[in-house]
Amino acid sequence: MQGKILKGIGGFYYIHGENESIYECRAKGVFRKDKKKPLVGDNVIISVLDEENKKGNVDEILPRRNELIRPAVANVDQALVVFAMVSPKPNLNLLDRFLISMQWQQIPVKICFNKMDLAREEAVEQLSEIYRSCGCQTVFASVQEKAGLETVKELLLGKTTVVAGPSGVGKSSLTNYLQPHALMEVGEISQKIGRGKNTTRHTELIWVQQDTYFLDTPGFSSMYLPEMEKEELKNYFPEFTPYEEKCRFQGCLHLSEPDCAVKQALAEKKIHSSRYDNYVMLEEELKNKRRY
Repeated sequence: MQGKILKGIGGFYYIHGENESIYECRAKGVFRKDKKKPLVGDNVIISVLDEENKKGNVDEILPRRNELIRPAVANVDQALVVFAMVSPKPNLNLLDRFLISMQWQQIPVKICFNKMDLAREEAVEQLSEIYRSCGCQTVFASVQEKAGLETVKELLLGKTTVVAGPSGVGKSSLTNYLQPHALMEVGEISQKIGRGKNTTRHTELIWVQQDTYFLDTPGFSSMYLPEMEKEELKNYFPEFTPYEEKCRFQGCLHLSEPDCAVKQALAEKKIHSSRYDNYVMLEEELKNKRRY
């Protein structure tokens, strides 16, 4: 029987079978010999040893389309990154780092700004403007008010999605809405620091409906850039692309070079200053990293 690994704990793998039952399986020793470890998200072939108690063995790991290291998960179709509009205020430098990291791993990203019920309308417009040209679909939602959640649900259909974002932005509440049986523990926001407790403890795929799975990941408060040369960074800012061929110098880094069409577009507000400022900051970080 074919199935998908939902989680692995203590040498046991929990497989969502094509008959929609969940089987507790051991992996055959041959995987250890071949130094191949089953991952959450792997599509596998299992042999059922005990149908009544839903036990079996993992016989074969089918070829992976892709593999993320953190979280360790295979066959991901997309990432949904969730940030709150307020409480905590969105850290757009952190969001841009996440977008670069996913683009580097060739994982498409959808952005969800939660808690829109607590934000001013101009804040919604501003965030919409910043991310309109970065190549990611942006959704505004409120788990509290049940607004925009059907749009989020539609984005997940037929795909395996990694749900990520900082603590306290409402990821686990969103997870509970999308699949109430997931029973995620929802952490209270700490009044003192304005962030949520980290309530997501292990890598687990949650089945929503046919061919639709998502993975809630622990909240992150920092993120390093992938290993790349500073000259490559501009390739991860899609809004620069339409202007680059008009720059005077080939290989222009859009920093201090004269006749730079990207900086001209920035001056004309065709590129948002938030994104450009983060580009400059991250380029400096890569330059310093290479120096040491």
